[in-house]
Amino acid sequence: MANTYTQIYIQVVFAVSGRQCLISKSWKEELHKYIAGIMRNENQKLIAINAMPDHTHILIGLKPDMALSDLVGEIKSSSSNFINHQRWVRGRFNWQEGFGAFSYSHSQLSQVARYIQNQEKHHARSSFKQEYLKLLDKFSVEYDDRYVFKWIEDQ
Repeated sequence: MANTYTQIYIQVVFAVSGRQCLISKSWKEELHKYIAGIMRNENQKLIAINAMPDHTHILIGLKPDMALSDLVGEIKSSSSNFINHQRWVRGRFNWQEGFGAFSYSHSQLSQVARYIQNQEKHHARSSFKQEYLKLLDKFSVEYDDRYVFKWIEDQ
């Protein structure tokens, strides 16, 4: 789109189905590379990514020619197929429905990228559930407990 200038930065968070701990340290870098390829193919900017055993954080520079939900859908669908094709997990790998998306200004990017890269340290002190609910509260996102991620203990 000619004469269109934007600055849209979004942190996307999504979980493994049932919040199972299926993402292994032994192949998570390959998963990061694969998702980076999806981002390149969609002409979007990947700023930071880190997959934890049960969820993933991605910091995106979003161009306005694609809806965020379409991009996240493509990332989740293609990466699930990739993981299943590689046979990295027993059974079928799936991401849970839905995602969280939180916007940031340009001045916050290095802080958010550091936060994403330091997920292992962060989760030594708090669970993913605590982290996710804190993000929803911090950004004043209204939610219904029945529709927030399905936690393993809920199944």
